[in-house]
Amino acid sequence: MNRFYNIKNEICTGERKEKSRQRMRKLCSAMAGKSSGIDGLLVTVGLCIIALLLCVVMKDKLEVFIGTIVDALTAKATGILG
Repeated sequence: MNRFYNIKNEICTGERKEKSRQRMRKLCSAMAGKSSGIDGLLVTVGLCIIALLLCVVMKDKLEVFIGTIVDALTAKATGILG
């Protein structure tokens, strides 16, 4: 009963609306203060473009490099498990 009275009292006095407005102000100020999100996105996109260019330009050398790493890891795993 007391809980219902508190909710009814908040609705009648407008406290609930004010609390909601305060939360919205905090959320908006927190979102407006951070510009690192777009910066991080731009850096990520830039790194992906560079990686794609490297893959296209150095395709043959990357295949040899990755093959060497895979062979070395396979030998190491065989040594550990064998």
